[in-house]
Amino acid sequence: MVEESLIDQLVDSMEHEVGPHLAARLVAKAWVDPEFCRRLVDEGAAAVDPALLGRWSHGARLVALQNTDTVHNAVVCTLCSCYPAELLGPSPPWYKSAPYRSRMVIDPRGVLAEFGTIIAQEIEVRVWDSNSEARYLVIPQRPAGTDGWSEEDLTTLVTRNAMIGVERARAPSSLAGSDS
Repeated sequence: MVEESLIDQLVDSMEHEVGPHLAARLVAKAWVDPEFCRRLVDEGAAAVDPALLGRWSHGARLVALQNTDTVHNAVVCTLCSCYPAELLGPSPPWYKSAPYRSRMVIDPRGVLAEFGTIIAQEIEVRVWDSNSEARYLVIPQRPAGTDGWSEEDLTTLVTRNAMIGVERARAPSSLAGSDS
């Protein structure tokens, strides 16, 4: 029989030490601090305060990819399901699926469109193959209309799917009725 305190400890760990809220904080910080963004892209995990990084497994490199007006990045693991769970929480079932893993390489624009993410033809789509040595984090473009927003408010616009690159960050209008 498992002790209740161990279950409470696991739940607390999943809520506070693992999950997309950690990476969303990194993205929001990158949006408001260009120097941090540069370091995150150039240095990966070494640029991040360990308190923000949570339980990052140091066996794999963290590679941050920044979406821009000319480049859209997306992540896949073609061999298995390598995924930065420490930062994004448990991987979604579709990420592990054979159709996603194969089609993202062959037809990334088509797969992105299935997620509702239409990428203009003049924008380069780069697909990154995660593996045991490197885990990828996409820094989505900051949504328009968020000038003056705090890091905390910006984190509400960052989703796990945006940090995989299959969706964009939420628009401020998606939070209608919230306090942001």
